[in-house]
Amino acid sequence: MKNQRFAVLISVFNLIVILFIAARPNQENFEKIRVKEFELVDTKGIIRASFKVEPDGEMMMRLKDQSGNIRVKLGASDEGSGLVLLNGATALGIQALAKNKGTTLVLVDKDGKKREL
Repeated sequence: MKNQRFAVLISVFNLIVILFIAARPNQENFEKIRVKEFELVDTKGIIRASFKVEPDGEMMMRLKDQSGNIRVKLGASDEGSGLVLLNGATALGIQALAKNKGTTLVLVDKDGKKREL
């Protein structure tokens, strides 16, 4: 629990630093911005996109709709990478995985029938 509080504190500090840097009027370009997690929120405060490194080391990007439902996942790890596109019911639409053991592509039609290539 202590580690989680520390991580939240560091994240808040990083966000404050980013906001302070972004508010500087004469600063147009940054050479590097480092954060543990990056979130984009809409005007209602709903997280619409997040980029973070998971505890297992996997890099994960998630894009969400206006309700906060995940619609796109993109991940990368030592084993390979993957892309998942979800439909309006948040069910699988397309899944593409490229791993050391091979590549798979799963397509789901409007009737829910899966086709794996």
